[in-house]
This record gives sequence, structure tokens and C-alpha cells, in this order.
Amino acid sequence: MNIGAAARRSGVPAKTIRYYESVGLIAPAERSATGYRVYGDRDVETLRFVQRARGLGFSVEDVGSLLALWQDRRRSSAEVKALARRRMADIDRKIEELGEMRATLGHLMERCHGDRRPDCPILSGLAGKPEQGR
Repeated sequence: MNIGAAARRSGVPAKTIRYYESVGLIAPAERSATGYRVYGDRDVETLRFVQRARGLGFSVEDVGSLLALWQDRRRSSAEVKALARRRMADIDRKIEELGEMRATLGHLMERCHGDRRPDCPILSGLAGKPEQGR
């Protein structure tokens, strides 16, 4: 199948498939006599795997490691779990950062009158200026 068909079957845009090939995440596709990329069912399965892993926020490097582990039937599941554990820790850190961001924005919004006055604690806060009274 060509790249368009592989994209439709895998749910991965053709441009992304070419990117994954360029960074070595997936092997370069075989080429037809006319130079078009040719994909098989296994390629589509690999693309789906990559897309799901990327959807969970794994880095390209980590996805490469996961792919290698997925393809190695002698692998240790401990290696896979260690990668997942690190990703979970990253997610937990991001959740904490988002909570802090939300609290800061909420604090600024509480101080903004939201009326016709030009003074705005939100803009002052973004500019790094101290708040001036309510």
C-alpha cells in the first residue's frame, strides 16, 4: 500500500510517517519501481504502536526504546515498566506545574476588576510588576 493508504489505516498523517522515518523511529519504507513508498500490514501495526505511545506523551527517544522492546520477544517487562514509571513521574510533575499555573492565574483574575478601568492586575502580573491595591 502507498503512504496515503498506510496513513488512513494507521491514523497517522503521511507527513508524520515521513518524519518518523527521517528520525529513525520507523525503518524507511521499501520503494516501488516508480519510487513510491510501499507499506505492509506490519508497518501499519508499528505506526499505530508509535502513535499510541506518542499519544501518551512518550518522547521520540522513549518510543524508539519501546519499539525495540516490543520487537524483542526475549525482553524483560521490567524494562518496559521502568520506562512507563518515568513517564508517569513526568506526568505527575506536569500536573503539579499546571496546578501552580492555575492557582497563579486564579489569583491574578481575582484581583482584576474586569471593567472599563485601564489598570489590570493580570497584565501587571505578566509584566512582573507588583500589584497595586485592589
